[in-house]
Amino acid sequence: MLTNRSTQKEWQDKRWLWLLSPAIPVVFCSSIAIFHATGQWWYLLFAPVFIHLIMPVLDMLFGEDFSNPTESSIAALENDFFYRALVWAYVPFQLIGTVYGAWLATSQDTTWYAWIALALSVGAFNGIGIATAHELGHKKESFDRWLAKLALAPSCYGHFYVEHNRGHHKRVATPEDPASARMGESFWAFLPRTVFGSLHSAWQLEAERLQRQGKSTWHASNDNVQAWALSVMLYGGLIVWLGWGVLLFLLLQGLYAASLLEVVNYVEHYGLLRAKDANNRYVRCQPEHSWNSNHIVGNIILYHLQRHSDHHAHPARRYQALRHFDEAPQLPSGYAAMITAAYIPALWFAMMDKRVVQHYGNDLEKINMQPHARQRLLQLWCKK
Repeated sequence: MLTNRSTQKEWQDKRWLWLLSPAIPVVFCSSIAIFHATGQWWYLLFAPVFIHLIMPVLDMLFGEDFSNPTESSIAALENDFFYRALVWAYVPFQLIGTVYGAWLATSQDTTWYAWIALALSVGAFNGIGIATAHELGHKKESFDRWLAKLALAPSCYGHFYVEHNRGHHKRVATPEDPASARMGESFWAFLPRTVFGSLHSAWQLEAERLQRQGKSTWHASNDNVQAWALSVMLYGGLIVWLGWGVLLFLLLQGLYAASLLEVVNYVEHYGLLRAKDANNRYVRCQPEHSWNSNHIVGNIILYHLQRHSDHHAHPARRYQALRHFDEAPQLPSGYAAMITAAYIPALWFAMMDKRVVQHYGNDLEKINMQPHARQRLLQLWCKK
């Protein structure tokens, strides 16, 4: 059921605001260029500062928008080429920035802290590039899907294309999903579980698909192999050009980029659990199984990723047409503030555990809990 709040304010298309999304790598690269021109290393801090400090402040200042596009406007929105082209535009800027940053890291005589800041800057727009790949990878058009794999190349996280679409969307909000965080599980405990679990799942999913087609797991049509090959080509080309010294830089920025994806995964379904029906099968994913946010700035930059419930209900729906649902649980702030809080487990638990318990009406049996923390959590919350 669509929220009543969506009718309180008439929906307006934020058409030109969406230009901010592909502008992100341009702005981040500009800060790198200013460092290159001036030698002032603190310009390299702009990207991580923007993500973790500026975006939360902008979310607070510009607030939330609960309005939804009208049913009559959705078809036109979906077919408007403008929005599709905006997502495409991100990828070339992202790749140019990656190459530029790699060149600076090996050609300029910088301090160790400037070098790390440069890696974080490049990793920042490649991390947001994974959100771009997420939007592209769900589409039916082959061009969009190949662009998704290309956007994943700098982070070496090409298997996300397989695992997210065919693994996470099937198992979301269940203990079996490596990308769904459990109540009582810190981000630092979640990170290795989701990284290795998603990698294993992606490989298994492709092996099973190719086996049904009578093909080898290593067949050229393996989507994991195709995506990883693009990473090898990118990294290999930069190593040939700039030498082996660039590899450490590429790996560091890739790790930061991938961690940005996984901390978003951590936020999106924390503690939420799909019930089982009479046949012991999980019920269909509903709006109540994803944490959402209607903060305007974060939604513009992340292609409405924060309207996550509608995305799970309609994975192929384009970002500009995603809607808010009344029954979808709401985060206290946008993703930018929440991922920063997730890095500090005590702060995260204080903010979110009570919301998980309230969401399920104090019925603790309905919560997806970390097994080794279950007894402690039951004792803690049964007293309240």
